[in-house]
Amino acid sequence: MQIFLRAIVLCLPLLSLAGCSTNPATGEQSFTAFMSRADEMRVGAEEHPKILKQFNGAYREGQVAAYAHRVGAALAGVSEITDMPFTFTVLNTDKVNAFALPGGYVYITRGLLALAGDEAEMAGVLAHEIGHVTARHTAQRYSKSIAANLGLTVLGVLGSAAGAPPGLGDIASFGAQAYLQGFSREQEMEADMLGARYLARAGYDVGAMSGFLAKLQRHDRLEAALKEIPDPAARFNIMSTHPRTAERIAQAIGLAGQAPRADARRGRATYLFGIDGMLFGDDPKEGVRKGRVFAHPGIGIRYTVPPGYVLFNSSRAVVARGPAKSLIQFDMAPTKKAAKAGDLIAYLNRDWGRSLSLGGLERITVNGMEAATGRGRTRTRDGTMDVRLVAIRDARRRIFRLAFLTPPNITAGLAEALQRTTYSFRLLSAEEAAAIQPLRLRVVTVGAGDTPQSLAARLPFEKRRVEWFEILNGLASGQPLTPGSQVKIVAE
Repeated sequence: MQIFLRAIVLCLPLLSLAGCSTNPATGEQSFTAFMSRADEMRVGAEEHPKILKQFNGAYREGQVAAYAHRVGAALAGVSEITDMPFTFTVLNTDKVNAFALPGGYVYITRGLLALAGDEAEMAGVLAHEIGHVTARHTAQRYSKSIAANLGLTVLGVLGSAAGAPPGLGDIASFGAQAYLQGFSREQEMEADMLGARYLARAGYDVGAMSGFLAKLQRHDRLEAALKEIPDPAARFNIMSTHPRTAERIAQAIGLAGQAPRADARRGRATYLFGIDGMLFGDDPKEGVRKGRVFAHPGIGIRYTVPPGYVLFNSSRAVVARGPAKSLIQFDMAPTKKAAKAGDLIAYLNRDWGRSLSLGGLERITVNGMEAATGRGRTRTRDGTMDVRLVAIRDARRRIFRLAFLTPPNITAGLAEALQRTTYSFRLLSAEEAAAIQPLRLRVVTVGAGDTPQSLAARLPFEKRRVEWFEILNGLASGQPLTPGSQVKIVAE
């Protein structure tokens, strides 16, 4: 054992020296001993399908995907790594994010594209992610994480010769989630510097990077206010995965050493044409929110939440957040449990609500469907909450579930409104389901007399419509509109 440990001590300096190479993008030495270029290409190809599954697949409607790929390919073409086959994918999600896998896989969401105001802003995001790839930041992070753990370093250098179990240092175990974690501030600075370089080389205005950052920050604050989530660490989006500031971006642009160009382009008209009609918000496969109404054409249901509640959709549940952190959650019982549920009151008492010691259990009928309800109380991170559960079963033996959580001091005041939500729940006919249209971005021309307030009134949002309109169009608060200019709205 002593000989073995002495061998480790002797090998580590040699490993560090051998693992450093000159990065062609940055011109600096970097430690990438545990992830070769071939590894990066293989890992990217292996993780790509997992990313598509996690983010609802690629967005393929219209010309959006081809447009983003064309801009991304032009930026990659002016980078230092011209022999890498970059793949640019627009993800079919309204989450605002962008990231890259090793091996040239770059992702941008349609939620982010909805916020961008011109081609230069989109290009700035893509160029930043290209910078992470060309600087080999994932290879650096992976290699340092292995080297920081002596046991894994031993595995990487000596392998099974040391008698250690194989596979513990396998790159495959790094996982897709590791690639979505934030990079260090130094790596973000480096990606911004490279991004500014590629933007300038491709003829774009490098100022688009800092301008778009301000818009992303405004959107992040709006989203946090709507969800009543004050802690940025509790949110996973581009602001949490890319911790950047305007000052650091300005510093990175200076480090890029690219002189401003008088003919630098922004490409607003081209961009608006490219995204006009793009899906906004929910994919119909996961249901559609329009103001206070949630409808799901696939499962064929519809209900309305009370005034003052804002709907949020996910693959697991639909949540409506209301006053004083009250909320309404809708989901469905797992198919196998629903088939075996039997009596609905027994299902509430022994299965879904078994930890709540439910009282007031009763049978009700909701738009011709049998249902049962009960009430209880629970502790949450927001304090003590009253809970009312409603289970509704249709002729196909599906069980739909509505859970109402309210602070005890306002439960009585909300009771009537929440009861109306329960009895608004109904099945859709085949014709009604087929008629549901998703929301889309629409580009309109500002007319004489149009104001942010008048156009914002057309948005299908429950709260903060003017703020939404201003953020979508990069307008300062109170900024007037110019007749004849084009702006984005959200409509069917």
